[in-house]
Amino acid sequence: MYRYNSRRSGLTPLSGSPTNNLKWACQTGGPISSSPSIGADGTIYVGSKDKNLYAVTPNGNVKWSLETGDEIDSSPALGPDGTIYVGSWDGKLYAINPDSTIKWTYQSDGGIASSPVLGPPKAGGNIYVCSWDSKLHAIGYDGSPKWTFRTRDRIISSPAIGNNGVIYFGSEDASIYAINPDGSPRWGFQTHYIINTSPAIGEDGTIYIGSEDKNLYALKSDGSLKWTYDAPSDIDSSAGIGHDGSIFFGNGDGTIYAISPDGKEKWNYPTGSTIISSPVIDGNGTIYVGSRNHKFYAINPNGTLKWSFETGGPIESSPAIGTDGTIYVTSYDGKLYAIGSKQ
Repeated sequence: MYRYNSRRSGLTPLSGSPTNNLKWACQTGGPISSSPSIGADGTIYVGSKDKNLYAVTPNGNVKWSLETGDEIDSSPALGPDGTIYVGSWDGKLYAINPDSTIKWTYQSDGGIASSPVLGPPKAGGNIYVCSWDSKLHAIGYDGSPKWTFRTRDRIISSPAIGNNGVIYFGSEDASIYAINPDGSPRWGFQTHYIINTSPAIGEDGTIYIGSEDKNLYALKSDGSLKWTYDAPSDIDSSAGIGHDGSIFFGNGDGTIYAISPDGKEKWNYPTGSTIISSPVIDGNGTIYVGSRNHKFYAINPNGTLKWSFETGGPIESSPAIGTDGTIYVTSYDGKLYAIGSKQ
């Protein structure tokens, strides 16, 4: 199962837990900003700043851990065959078998905090990941380099793939890029300041991405501007898209905003602290997001609070939802939390 689909919309058909009961918490050796991914057998994969990738069983036990050369902020992507793909600050993209053995590694020239996205292998797609070396890397499923595209500054943004196969991402050079599947540039759009968020792509092909210039941008698939929403502070939370096309994102002012598809604000919910976590929207329309105030929030589609859950540290990651409704979220206290109805 993929952490998100290749459009990184944050939307899942699964329904999250109606309660904030703690099922278990699994401690790692360092703070966690990596978002968890769930395998077909229910195994949860997550990286930690202690340099390890962890595989955790559905009952909260560590199945295995694999040490990389540096911190892991990248969120794992899971291939159809169960291969786990994750980047590390050591500049490598790791392809790891479900038994914890390394399949291959790919070396970039800078740290990788970006999360990889997987193109369809049968359609000739590649694995795409961005690096602090200012490049988007296209890598074959055998680990072979395919092509790179260079920007003018380092890249933390994770790429997303449109239905047309075009790869979209942002750069700290303040630009949003659209790259064809062969590595040639399609278009670029200049914002006013750096971009560390990842694009979310709507069903109609609209690209939504936030910038530290305080704007959320909605771009048409041809690169022309549809609209902007001017937020009160920097946007470091990637957008999520609801069932009705509403766009949700967190802001540096500590508020989560709901924006209609025409760019108008629908509602906002204040958490009181900076939000970097990217929202996930479940099958019932509930929005899940974490805040640096140590709390994780479940917000109803109308903007009212459903419940909240307090961890021991700031939350910068995005949650994952299991088939049984369990919500998995990580925190800077070094723990992976499972929230849901106790069995």
